[in-house]
Amino acid sequence: MFLSPYFNKAQQLVSVSAQQASEFAKGVAQDFNPIHDVDAKKFCVPGDLLFALVLGQYGLSQKMTFRFEGMVGSGVNLVFPDAVGDSFAILDDKDKQYLSVSRSGETTQCEVQTESFVRSYVAFSGLNFTHVLVPLMKQHGMMINPARPLVIYESMSFDLNTLDFDSIALSLVEQTLEIDGKRGDVTLKFELHCGDTLVGTGEKTLVLSGLRPLEDASMDEMVARYEARRVSYQQAD
Repeated sequence: MFLSPYFNKAQQLVSVSAQQASEFAKGVAQDFNPIHDVDAKKFCVPGDLLFALVLGQYGLSQKMTFRFEGMVGSGVNLVFPDAVGDSFAILDDKDKQYLSVSRSGETTQCEVQTESFVRSYVAFSGLNFTHVLVPLMKQHGMMINPARPLVIYESMSFDLNTLDFDSIALSLVEQTLEIDGKRGDVTLKFELHCGDTLVGTGEKTLVLSGLRPLEDASMDEMVARYEARRVSYQQAD
C-alpha cells in the first residue's frame, strides 16, 4: 500500500507523526501550506491524508461524502474500527470526532483503483491554492491574512457512475466563493474521467478565514512565498 510510509498502526489505532504528515503533504499532494510543516505552531495532518487512509482501510465506494470536523495533531491516536457501516465517524481514543463519512453503492478494495483515485484527487487538491483560490480571491477583491494564511478543508463528496476503471483524472468544472464578513465559503465542482469517459462528478468545500480587502503587493508576496517553498522542497528532494 503506497500510504504505508505516512502512518503508523497498532491494532485499531492509527496515528500520523508531524514528519509523516509533512512528507505526504509536500511529496504526494504537492501542498505547501505552512500548517503542515513539522514545526508549525498550529500543525495539522492534511485532510487529504485522512481521506486517503479511510479509502485504504474501507475501500472506494461509488458515492461517498466526507465532513471534516476537527484538525488532527501530530501523534493523535485515531480509532479505525475493523468493520463499519454506511455511515461512520473517525474519533480519537479520547472520543473526539474528526471526520464523518457516509457511503453507498458498490465498493472496491482494489489497491490499483484506490491508489489511482487518491493520487489524482490529492494532486488536484494540491493545486487549489495558487491555481484556484488566489484567482477567486482576486476576482472578489478579497484576501486571507498573509501573515497567517488559513484555509480549512470542510467537506468533499463524489458520485461515481461505475467502478470499472484502472486510472482516473480529475478536472475542475466550476468554482464559487461566497463571502460573509471575514469568512469565505469556497465550492469546487469537478469531473472524474477515465480516458475520454466521464465516470463521475464531485464537490469540495473549503473555508477561508480572516478575509480582508485585497492588497495586490501582499497577495503577490504570499504567493511568492508559497512558490518558493515548493521550489525549495523540490530542489532538496
